[in-house]
Amino acid sequence: MSFSSDEVNFLVYRYLQESGFQHSAYTFGIESHISQSNINGALVPPAALLSIIQKGLQYTEAEISIGEDGTERMVDSLSLIDAVMPDVVASRQQANQAKSNVVKNEPNNTNGDDGAHSYTNHTEAIEVDSSIEIPSNKCTVLRGHESEVFICAWNPTTDLLASGSGDSTARIWNMNETSTSPNQLVLRHCIQKGGTEVPSNKDVTSLDWNCDGSLLATGSYDGYARIWTTDGRLASTLGQHKGPIFALKWNKKGNYILSAGVDKTTIIWDASSGHCTQQFAFHTAPALDVDWQSNTSFASCSTDQCIHVCRLGLDKPMKTFQGHTNEVNAIKWDPQGNLLASCSDDMTLKIWSMKQDTCVHDLQAHSKEIYTIKWSPTGPGTNNPNMNLILASASFDSTVRLWDVERGVCIHTLTKHTEPVYSVAFSLDGKYLASGSFDKCVHIWSTQMGTLVHSYRGTGGIFEVCWNARGDKVGASASDGSVFVLDLRK
Repeated sequence: MSFSSDEVNFLVYRYLQESGFQHSAYTFGIESHISQSNINGALVPPAALLSIIQKGLQYTEAEISIGEDGTERMVDSLSLIDAVMPDVVASRQQANQAKSNVVKNEPNNTNGDDGAHSYTNHTEAIEVDSSIEIPSNKCTVLRGHESEVFICAWNPTTDLLASGSGDSTARIWNMNETSTSPNQLVLRHCIQKGGTEVPSNKDVTSLDWNCDGSLLATGSYDGYARIWTTDGRLASTLGQHKGPIFALKWNKKGNYILSAGVDKTTIIWDASSGHCTQQFAFHTAPALDVDWQSNTSFASCSTDQCIHVCRLGLDKPMKTFQGHTNEVNAIKWDPQGNLLASCSDDMTLKIWSMKQDTCVHDLQAHSKEIYTIKWSPTGPGTNNPNMNLILASASFDSTVRLWDVERGVCIHTLTKHTEPVYSVAFSLDGKYLASGSFDKCVHIWSTQMGTLVHSYRGTGGIFEVCWNARGDKVGASASDGSVFVLDLRK
C-alpha cells in the first residue's frame, strides 16, 4: 500500500470545498500546488476523504473487536479522535481481551457490523407532516455531472435549467413540457495546452443568464469567464483575471458582465466583444461577490472585510463601507437599488445606504457564519408592491432568518434544517422561500407565516436552490453530482 502527499492534499482540498470552506480550500490549493498534480478531480467521488476515514475507523474497531484466538466481540463504537490515539486503542484491546477470557463459553451472536459509521446511507426522518413531503413522482432527478454541482439557475424566459460542477462542465437541461425526457447540453470548459484544447479540470464556480435568456455566462476556477448560447455553443471567452473567478453577473440591460476574482479585482466586460471594459483593483484580498446597483454601478465585497461601490468610468470607489470584522461572503442590492445587504463570517448581517457611511442596521442573531442572503421581489417598484420587503439570510447555524429591514427585526426563524444552509431563493410572487442545506433537504416555506409548506430529501448536500420564472418548479444542485427539479403544481 502506498500513497503520495499529493493524493492526501487533494482529498483534504476536496473536503474543504464540499464543506463550504471555499476560501480555505483556495488557499490550501495554492500552498499545496493542487493545480500541478495529475489527479483528475472528475473521477474522485464526493465525500471521498470521509469515506476512507470511515473505513479506517471500521478497521481500527475490527482490530479491537477480534481477539487473539480469532473470536469476535461486540465493542462500543470509537470516536475518530480515540481511534488515532494509540494508548486508547491499546487499552480498549486489553479490556476486550479480558472480557473474552471471562466469557469464553458464551455463544458469539454478532457479525461485527454495527452500522454506526455508515456515512453515505445515513437517513433521518424529516420532522414534517407527511402531507408536506413532496412525493418522488413530483421530482425529476437529472444525472450526468461527474462531481459535486455547486450552482444552478433557471433561464428567465423558458424552462431551461443550467448547472455548474466540479467536473469542469456546465450543463443546460431542457425541462420544457414539449421535451419528452430532459436532454442535456454539456458545456465543456477547456483551456489551450500545447496548441490543443484540453479539459481545464477546474470547478465551474458561477453562472448567470442574461435578461432575455439568450446567453449564459459562466465563471471558472481556471480564471476564465465564458459566454454560451442556449444551444450550447461557446460564443466568447473572457480572459483577464489572474486566478479563479468567484462570482459573475449580467447587468439588467444585458450589455455588460461583472466578475469578481481571487486576484483581488473586479472586471466589467463588454458582452458583445468579450473585451475588458474596466478593471477595478481596490480590494486588498480576494473579491468574493459582486452585485449590480444599476446598469453601470455595482458593489463588491472581499475577504478584506470591505465593501466598495464603484461606477464604470470612475477610477476610485464612490463609497466604501467598513464595519464587518471578518470576510464578507455575499452582498445584494434591494429591488430598488437603495439598500445594500451584506453577510459575513462575523455572523452579522448589515444594511447599508449610499446616504451614510455607517450601516443602517447591524443585525445580530445567527450563531455561526452567514453564507448567503436574498431580498424578496416585493415592495414599492416591484411586481408585488403591496407586500413588505423581506430579507432572507442562510447560515451555517442550520437556520434561515427572515428580516423586516425597515424595522431592523427578525420576523421568522426557520429551524427545520439540521446542517449548514447554503442557499435560499424567493418565488417570483414573494409568497414562498426555498432553502437548501447540507442535510440533503430542500424546504419550501410560507414567507408570511414562517411555516413549512413542502419538503424533499435528496441524495446529497444541497449547494443551490432556484425557482423557475412561472414559480411552479424548484431546481436544486447537490454534492453527490445530482441536479433535481421539484414540480410544485397540484
